[in-house]
Amino acid sequence: MKITIRKATQDDYPAILEMIKALAVFEKAGDKVSNTVEQMIEEQAFFRCLIAENDQHQPVAIALYFFAYYTWVGKSLYLDDLYVKETYRKQGIATQLLRAVFDVAREENCHRVRWQVLNWNENALALYRKCGATIDSEWSNCDFDREGIVNFSI
Repeated sequence: MKITIRKATQDDYPAILEMIKALAVFEKAGDKVSNTVEQMIEEQAFFRCLIAENDQHQPVAIALYFFAYYTWVGKSLYLDDLYVKETYRKQGIATQLLRAVFDVAREENCHRVRWQVLNWNENALALYRKCGATIDSEWSNCDFDREGIVNFSI
């Protein structure tokens, strides 16, 4: 099977959101997704996405990323979601998407590529180790949802 990787367009947002929701279910957090296609259209300046398509031009995987600035190193690419539909896993598609993401990072003169992986996702951890990623066990995530942002006080 031939896989084609291309930049996503606004027409891809429904398929992207479908895969975001599928990833959330896989990560045991299906009820956490509040994003919508309309919100993605409004906020499209804040993210980029690569789509992997099969021979029939059907989206089978995504790599959704954005640019960030880390004070220690400067401009960086943050890979927020890398998702391959279940029936297409273990065919090298994630590796192809990672290569494409790193191509973007090189083209954009990024000093770091960063992403997160759940500590129980052994397949992903194995892939990232194989690619040479440093997997940090020291840092913890700190998050506030929209309600927490609105109600923040010390």
